[in-house]
Amino acid sequence: MLLIDLSAMLPAVRQAAALTRRVQRTIGAGLMKDGEPVTIADYGSQAILCRALAARFPEDAVMAEESGEQVMSLVSADDRALTARLVAEITGEPASPDDLAGWMNHGRGLQAERTWLIDPVDGTKGFIAGRRYSIALGVLAGGLAVAGILACPGYPAGRTHGLLIFGQGGAAHMEALDGGRRYRIAVRPAPKGLVGVRAVESSENAHADHDGFLALFGKAGLKAPKLERVDSQDKYAMVACGDADLYVRLPKDARPHKVWDHAAGAAIVQAAGGVVTDVDGTLLDFSLGRTLARNRGMVVSSGGDLHERVLEALAPQFPPRPAQ
Repeated sequence: MLLIDLSAMLPAVRQAAALTRRVQRTIGAGLMKDGEPVTIADYGSQAILCRALAARFPEDAVMAEESGEQVMSLVSADDRALTARLVAEITGEPASPDDLAGWMNHGRGLQAERTWLIDPVDGTKGFIAGRRYSIALGVLAGGLAVAGILACPGYPAGRTHGLLIFGQGGAAHMEALDGGRRYRIAVRPAPKGLVGVRAVESSENAHADHDGFLALFGKAGLKAPKLERVDSQDKYAMVACGDADLYVRLPKDARPHKVWDHAAGAAIVQAAGGVVTDVDGTLLDFSLGRTLARNRGMVVSSGGDLHERVLEALAPQFPPRPAQ
């Protein structure tokens, strides 16, 4: 597959991050959609990203977490007007509530060789709580995640600028979210003897098996590991940038993972030289629509002995499933 001009979408991702930052500073409680929180930041961010895709890649398919119908049915008229005003201010172009709904549905249901996956606010619970979150834009081709962009307003922790991280093929880069010098990034080799491995997992109990992950350290022979709990695909970003060596998401229930929660991060880690599989050691299969129905959990690492040791430690708990 030919490389994609990711630079064409970087301005829109920055605009989406600017909108989410403004909303996070003033937001109260979010709305609820199918038992999960959603905010006007989700709708405004997705509208900005889809608007840019319609202009830059009009023939590509789009699969996104939210929809135009949601913004028209779940959001009050006042909040729809507020969201449209924010989008207009940030993009510098007129925007109405109807425009938002139309942009959000761009590319949905289209059949194309390339599909863009959008999670407009990945880590919404963390976003509402004032913690870290990301804006995720992944690209699929042939059922695989081949490229990705992550805007991470809260990473590195304690800094104010945030990072824009993107990659495809064998190259990944980062730059300050507000602009500036671009740097090549790569995973760091696992520490010698697997001593002091830096691991990350989800902050949310619903998305992580905290006790199981702690037990995994001993089973895999990781000595004096360092664990940090982080929201969103920032965890993938940390592995790609060399700030973490390992991210594991252990299966907690039978519900398959949503593709937009992992596509951008997986593509960036792989472009940075890392390895992304499920707990069976199988590549993530993005060819089945909205979910990773053939995969259980994730093991994301710098590769090599570390990845193999983790898979070996998980094998008794998660034996291979029969071929489908």
